[in-house]
Amino acid sequence: MAWPTASSDSRGNARRKAAAVTNHADPEVLAHVGLFADLTTPELIGLARLMRPRAYARDEVIYLRGDPGMAFYVIASGRVKIALTSPDGKEIILRRLGPGGFHGELALLGDRPRSADAISTEPSVLLVLQRDAFRQFLADHASAATKLLATVSQYLRRNAELIQDATFLDVPARLARVLLSLASEDGNSSDLPPPGAVIPDRMKQGELAALVGATRESINKWLGAFEKQGLIRYDKGQITLLRPSGLQQRIY
Repeated sequence: MAWPTASSDSRGNARRKAAAVTNHADPEVLAHVGLFADLTTPELIGLARLMRPRAYARDEVIYLRGDPGMAFYVIASGRVKIALTSPDGKEIILRRLGPGGFHGELALLGDRPRSADAISTEPSVLLVLQRDAFRQFLADHASAATKLLATVSQYLRRNAELIQDATFLDVPARLARVLLSLASEDGNSSDLPPPGAVIPDRMKQGELAALVGATRESINKWLGAFEKQGLIRYDKGQITLLRPSGLQQRIY
């Protein structure tokens, strides 16, 4: 499958955006990343020194399924989708991530290849942490190692739950989970968003269908049902969660 190439203007915008950041990560940015929430300020500073910003243009490939997993990424600005491509060429979107979101965490723990594709959906700046640098950081900061490994394990369990969802949950339950995930601040958080939370991107029903793993017709049906139940408001692609707790109840 041939991926779309970004225009020179788009690449230029992304590079100019990267030029506005320093040659390493900002500890304050990392403090708002769920994976690093339990680290102390000195630990965050040490980790930030190991991370380097890199600019990506719209639709630029970050990595593809099967590539060596050599680095971990935090989104400083922009948006990224994590996706798979079926044998017949159909794209299946697993996650959409915004600022503060992260991906590639499996690279921190093992030597396995990438399990999915990562592509920027708009000009983005990502903070890149090489696996070897991370392992050295763990060796030098024992207390941070314990906290980080525990947190990574939690996220891996959550990813396993998402895979189970695709197998065992019905379409409305999967749609409810996707809506809650999209409304979270970074796309990774498991915290329930507040009533009135708005999904940042306008979502076409076809895009939601790809995320949920359902047909567009089924998504249209259940969006209408959720709206009638007072769970959401759907207006020209803009989705507002009126009762997130009600969506959560729909999952279980």
